Amino acid sequence: MNDKSLLDAYLRRILNSKVYDVAKESALEEASALSLKLGCHFLLKREDMQSVHSFKIRGAYNKMARLSAKELEKGVLAASAGNHAQGVALSAKKLGCRATIVMPVTTPEIKIASVKSFGADIVLHGDSYSDAAAEAARLVQEKGYVFIPPYDDPDVIAGQGTVAMEILRQRPSNLDAIFVPVGGGGFAAGVAVYVKAVRPEVKVFGVEPFDSDCMDRSIKAGRRVEMAEVGLFADGVAVKKPGRITFDLCRRFLDGIVRVSTDETCAAIKDIFEATRAICEPAGALALAAAKQYVAHRSARGETYACIVSGANMNFDRIRFVSEQTEIGEQREAILECRIPETRGAFKDFIRKLGRRSVTEFNYRYFDPDRAYVFVGLAVADREETRRIVDQLTAAKIGTIDLSEDELAKEHIRHMVGGHTRGIHDEVVYSFEFPERPGALMEFLEAISARWNITLFHYRNHGADHGKVLCGLQVPQRERAAFVRSLKQLAYVFKDVSQNSAYRLFLGNRD
Repeated sequence: MNDKSLLDAYLRRILNSKVYDVAKESALEEASALSLKLGCHFLLKREDMQSVHSFKIRGAYNKMARLSAKELEKGVLAASAGNHAQGVALSAKKLGCRATIVMPVTTPEIKIASVKSFGADIVLHGDSYSDAAAEAARLVQEKGYVFIPPYDDPDVIAGQGTVAMEILRQRPSNLDAIFVPVGGGGFAAGVAVYVKAVRPEVKVFGVEPFDSDCMDRSIKAGRRVEMAEVGLFADGVAVKKPGRITFDLCRRFLDGIVRVSTDETCAAIKDIFEATRAICEPAGALALAAAKQYVAHRSARGETYACIVSGANMNFDRIRFVSEQTEIGEQREAILECRIPETRGAFKDFIRKLGRRSVTEFNYRYFDPDRAYVFVGLAVADREETRRIVDQLTAAKIGTIDLSEDELAKEHIRHMVGGHTRGIHDEVVYSFEFPERPGALMEFLEAISARWNITLFHYRNHGADHGKVLCGLQVPQRERAAFVRSLKQLAYVFKDVSQNSAYRLFLGNRD
């Protein structure tokens, strides 16, 4: 079928889709602060506001509403990383049929709980959607269920395409591009065919994480490519191989694929929160992350982009990781490893050289009598400021390595600096709290004085009103009373934790 005939056929399917029994026309809202900051208009299509907090209800219901009474009586089955599962489960409840859902074992608990709440049966199998799909195919053969595809089906694609119909109705002019997340490709295919049938001048870009880019690889290869492994952070698009129908449609009608990093995705989650006060899931932030990257690479000004916020089903405990990665994603935190002399006062001199910058993290543990290694995080305006800091420290003969782009350092090493040491005697360890403000760390070190050698130091800014520090110092027994008197003169809360079992087990002197 030629392009025009194919577009006409899908246009009819989309216009006749049965989605509004369960879905609503979601809002198209501008992220005003971000638009002002970057000089382009970023519009957020709020599919996270659907009843199942995802666009997936559209395609699932459109497919199931067309099943016969006999098919519904058999019961339906779906394989899903979560959002399609919720769409099928709710649709089954609406249509009065039984639903069984096969989900990867990596699916966030919030999605599992939601599916259960609609009365569906759940089978957990495999680490990705592709693993779950294989098990679903087996169950269809064994039990005779009617399979509801998550993306590779014309009715599912048409249901998802109603999102594009709404966007073009809500923004009848001055729209340059639409960004849509890609997993198996059903959503991107549905959006692309509608837009190219109605307003072909509007560009449509699919968006994938770097570690789950099966559609991008497939389009470049000219055939469907299956990935051996996929990243699981954006679990809503963790698909190893695109669909047959969706690959053909995306290859024909998308204007391109934009790939984004985890850091960029986390930064976009924050942007969406600041614009809407809603927390979306990682897959839901892909579109905005791509639009921001698109603007930066093209130095665009005054253009308008619709970014589809596809879902908001994320476990609460993942927010901590997102928060930490956000500053890196926006290039507003520098992560440095620095080597300083192991001499009294060197630590304080090093902090002084950093100036009154906000320190986000500080890790130090005594290494040997000659040198000390410090792991430091700094709040910066951009990557250029990071380069200036590295140059300044290097010029001051402080060996410095920029780890801001090192994933291992950001995800693991920053939390593991230190360990047991040898050769330290008379070590005491105290915890401190002090008011959180720029320069507070320097003031703290000045207050301690250079009288006692610092052997351990950990500080992490968590955005609270007070900073928390764990500090080890060499204080001979005969000087303990004077040391405590010195601490009492500080305006900080402090506590002796030298006998803490965790400190003694993981950080204490082994001599």
